[in-house]
Amino acid sequence: MARFIDELKRTHHCAQLRASDEGKTVVLFGWVSSYRDHGGCVFIDLRDREGVTQLVFDPELAGHGDQPRATHDLARALRSEWVVAVQGVVKGRGANKNSRLPTGEIEVHGFELFVFNKSETPPFEIADSIDTSEEKRLQYRYLDLRRAPLQRTLRVRHRIHQITRRYFDDNGFLELETPVMVKYTPGGARNFLVPSRMNAGKFYALAESPQLFKQLYMVAGFDKYFQIVKCFRDEDLRLDRQPEFTQIDVEMSFVNQDDVFRVMEGLVFGIWKEVLGVDLKELYPSGRFPQMPFDESMAKYGNDKPDVRFDLPHVDITRVVVDHGGGGVPFWKTIADKLSAGDAHRDAVTDIVKALRVPAELAGKMSRAEIEKLEEFVKGMGAKGLARAKVDAEGNWVQSPLAKMITPELRLAINARVEARDGDLVLFQFGRESVVQTVMANLRIHLAKKLGLIPDSGHGGKWKFLWVVNPPLFEYDDERKTWVAAHHAFTRPHDDCIDRLEKDPGKVLCWRYDLVLNGFEIGGGSIRLHDPAVQAKVFRTLGISDEDARSKFGFLLDALKYGAPPHGGIAIGMDRLSMLLSGSESLRDVIPFPKTQRGTDLMTDAPNVVSPEQLAELKIRVVEPPAGA
Repeated sequence: MARFIDELKRTHHCAQLRASDEGKTVVLFGWVSSYRDHGGCVFIDLRDREGVTQLVFDPELAGHGDQPRATHDLARALRSEWVVAVQGVVKGRGANKNSRLPTGEIEVHGFELFVFNKSETPPFEIADSIDTSEEKRLQYRYLDLRRAPLQRTLRVRHRIHQITRRYFDDNGFLELETPVMVKYTPGGARNFLVPSRMNAGKFYALAESPQLFKQLYMVAGFDKYFQIVKCFRDEDLRLDRQPEFTQIDVEMSFVNQDDVFRVMEGLVFGIWKEVLGVDLKELYPSGRFPQMPFDESMAKYGNDKPDVRFDLPHVDITRVVVDHGGGGVPFWKTIADKLSAGDAHRDAVTDIVKALRVPAELAGKMSRAEIEKLEEFVKGMGAKGLARAKVDAEGNWVQSPLAKMITPELRLAINARVEARDGDLVLFQFGRESVVQTVMANLRIHLAKKLGLIPDSGHGGKWKFLWVVNPPLFEYDDERKTWVAAHHAFTRPHDDCIDRLEKDPGKVLCWRYDLVLNGFEIGGGSIRLHDPAVQAKVFRTLGISDEDARSKFGFLLDALKYGAPPHGGIAIGMDRLSMLLSGSESLRDVIPFPKTQRGTDLMTDAPNVVSPEQLAELKIRVVEPPAGA
């Protein structure tokens, strides 16, 4: 490799040189980003991970004999993405400086050049903004990663890692590892299974989280644990979900919920300050994030991860509709009759009526055609339709299919309940609670983007954090007609709810919490159950027999018998955090080698078929899917 690397070491990265370096002899390594041959001098933009420096190859460069002429001839052969080394002299660019580049005041006049590697023409341009399809970029991900935007996002990720490690070390936490291949335990997300060659017919599961093992660390007396850990879930993918992901995992002994919050708020404040230069104490002078009960979040926003950068809350009008017997609206009468008859206990009631009031100053920005198109949007989420009403100065409903059927009493009662005023638009959704909540939550976000209350992506200069707290421990499974754990079976119920575990499970609240930012859940955790007696009651409520509990969780149950301390923890999504901090639109932009929405790796062609011999060694037979499936 000529003299470069062995004798001539890199002196600077490509973004380092400034006017104060003029006259220095420097050595740079990198990729040819652009090439311009002006007939006399050859101009090259050299790129490395730090940025770009302009090189000039002048055959008449004084003071270096015939070497510049030979170097100039070699430079004329350079092409995009060739890997090169150059030795040259830093010179000022005078009136030709480029204010868009940090190095725009200087250029390096090269007198010695070496080509490490030539490159074929890349399948797409290595530039900040390109219109190449994501599929093509993922196929050549190593080239996509050369682009400055992706390199910046991965540097953000690096900064978060380093800040996290320093913060927890400074606060007395130990970074400890947990197994990746574990025992399959039911509940939570679907696991990836790994066959065991040495134990034919048996399988490991790839850990969906270190949950049980970090609890065992607490039983073992390690007091404070953290880990930046890979987790695996075999779930359908979406914008903010990948089959393998990274989380900042934390567990502490002898803590309550507030102790966990204080530790994690300290970490988040530190990350925002060091990565973005944003002092969150200007937004939250107390150093604490606000809290919202789960029930309030569901009632006002339809989910447990509300975006509170804007208003537009929902209003549950089920009780109003029931009190008026449906008020002349046939489909509301069905709900009113059902609830009035009391044929369904509230724990199992699944029908509700919700309204969303769009204030006149916002509603006026939408044409009637645009308002009508909202119905198409909600139908795409499984809704049957979208009832609506414009309110006039007298409180009448206009432009509404409900206007001719609703009684004046119910109309006025709803106006009062939602605080409707002249010019306001009221949107209604009713039916199965789970569908109504989802539809209304997404409709609220859709309207906010349409009306310019929040940007289509990114934070828009606002950082709205929120702890969502005190959710129910159980949720009712309509299909199985039984209670299931809303999170996991090891979450501690509130002390004043323990008596309700077997009598009224739907009213049992627990010490579980989610950290929400701008409508994204960036972390979640709980205070754990450390009392075997209460744990047994929770299992009985879930219909888990003592035998099943021992079969599935025996090792943890045994550990809890041997002096388990009170403990709790949380996990923060590293990928989601990186996405939000870097302003990226997708998790795939902040994961170096991500999967597609079908869970495939276009670069390596994974997953792939393995040979019959490998399957035989694992004692596995592949069942081919039916034709056309």
